Amino acid sequence: MNRLEGLEETTTLNNGVKMPRLGLGVWKTDNTSAKESVKEGIIKGYHLIDTAKQYGNESGVGEGIKEGLAETGMNRKDLFITTKLFNGDQGYQSTLDAVNGTLERLDLTYIDLYLIHWPVDGKYIDTWRAMEKLYHDGKVRAIGVSNFDNERLQNLLDNTNIVPAVNQMEFNPINQEKGIVEFNNHAGIQLEAWSPLGGGEALSNPEIKKIADKYSKSVAQVIIRWDWQKGIVTIPKSSHEKRIIQNSDIFDFKLSDDDIKTIDAIDKAKRSLWYDDFGWHNPEGQVVDAVDKWDDSPKNYKD
Repeated sequence: MNRLEGLEETTTLNNGVKMPRLGLGVWKTDNTSAKESVKEGIIKGYHLIDTAKQYGNESGVGEGIKEGLAETGMNRKDLFITTKLFNGDQGYQSTLDAVNGTLERLDLTYIDLYLIHWPVDGKYIDTWRAMEKLYHDGKVRAIGVSNFDNERLQNLLDNTNIVPAVNQMEFNPINQEKGIVEFNNHAGIQLEAWSPLGGGEALSNPEIKKIADKYSKSVAQVIIRWDWQKGIVTIPKSSHEKRIIQNSDIFDFKLSDDDIKTIDAIDKAKRSLWYDDFGWHNPEGQVVDAVDKWDDSPKNYKD
């Protein structure tokens, strides 16, 4: 399988929708850079693009989608666009209202996958019921969650009607969330990895470097290939053309079972962020839970 063929590979979600298995993320990217990354990603063969209102770059992503489609001659249906409901918009009616701003910023008529970004206690059940309505109304093709631990996910399953199609979690060699992976697999929920490369600690790991040298690949390519063979949907971020291509150049080799076991054994269950880090949930939290503001943000990010 070559690189472009690999980027067309999909997994079938629990509602029958087909989702690309490898995509492009744009976290911590301003609107101008997001536009260029998304445009370049589409030109280089990516079909899955992942953003969020909290990232403050939905407008840039929308412009990149438009320019990428124009450049390639593809249609909107050839892409799979994921975005996420901001925590401050959670609640039933506020969720129904918030999707309109997101669609306007992305300049789209529908979203392929809409996720609850974080489980805001006391609100995420009502939020999910609104997500179910958006799904039934056809504004979104699939709905899912992000950063839901097993306790909150079970509570969601017990009190709502639609099983989430996806749970997007931090997942990388340093933090493998094995209990959450098992729960999701049992429930028929596709796991998707954010921060799939695990930062400096994973990228400098000598065991992974040894595997990378064996295949004449980069450590990042080995990690993304490890995700691929484990059935994890992966969205590495890059704003550089060379790396956008390299991150998807993983289809001309296959990790051995021993290689997989070696990387599995690296797990430290070491999260970089978690629920109680956010000021939204914990007044002593270390992470400001707000929409990222960029100098190039359009006026419609005032909310």
